[in-house]
Amino acid sequence: MEWVQVKVKINAADIDTATDICSMAADGGIYIEDYRDLEQEAMEIAHIDLIDEELLQKDRAVGYIHTYFSDAESPAERVALMRELLTAAGIDFDIETDVCRNEDWENNWKKYFKPLKTGEKLVIRPLWETELPDGCENRKVLNIEPGLAFGTGGHDTTRLCLEALERHITPGCSMLDLGCGSGILAIAALLLGAKNAVGVDIDELAVKTARENGAENGFREPELTILHGDLTEKVHGKFNVIAANIVADAIILLSQNAKDFLADGGTYIVSGIIDSREQDVLDALDRCGFTVTNRTQSTNWICLECRAR
Repeated sequence: MEWVQVKVKINAADIDTATDICSMAADGGIYIEDYRDLEQEAMEIAHIDLIDEELLQKDRAVGYIHTYFSDAESPAERVALMRELLTAAGIDFDIETDVCRNEDWENNWKKYFKPLKTGEKLVIRPLWETELPDGCENRKVLNIEPGLAFGTGGHDTTRLCLEALERHITPGCSMLDLGCGSGILAIAALLLGAKNAVGVDIDELAVKTARENGAENGFREPELTILHGDLTEKVHGKFNVIAANIVADAIILLSQNAKDFLADGGTYIVSGIIDSREQDVLDALDRCGFTVTNRTQSTNWICLECRAR
């Protein structure tokens, strides 16, 4: 089936009125791009401060309304009605239309995710890619299908964390991944020589994705264990390396208990810290008995490597 996407660009101040008009004309699916209060809403709705740099650079003065019609819904008539109603309301607008097929919805995003060399020892390969970049002969290949779970290796936070793992994973060690997402860190640890890795996440979809990605790389229990739940309820034992690539508030919360799971002489790696929240995380780490031994940064994102005092 083919769908027509109608994208209406308006001044941000007109978003509410224009949305009402477009909803009347569309009589169906609609979503709005409104970046005026991006940071505040991300914290209030999702309780996170991890916002992609591309979103932060969006023009706050304009908004976009997207509607979709099947090819059987006479989209031309509906677009004409939108134009008439928006003009009558005195709203300045631009309208773009595009045709997309069902498979486009599912697969278009994949063209932006290519094999990626990370650090000195790994290359991350999405499952639908067959070719690797030049110079990967001596690298371990981490095969991944990210699905809707966070963690492809392309974001600065994940890359910094993977590079830190290279410095601390030793043959035969154990690793714990807090908020494992796609499972990329736990799988990387095993490829780098860890004897076993445990991932834990409160998101059922992430747990499913991480287990599937582990199997794609040849890792299952007992080498790779993925748990659904929170740290203190589900995890047992001590680990040589603990990694948390999440957001500042979650790191602050998890650090209260992380020390209980860290083996003597072990390393606690935390990433996903936006620079404006670094001091908050440093203060929490200090309160929880950790000393920072190394700090790395890429753009506005920070990764800290710590030891327990």
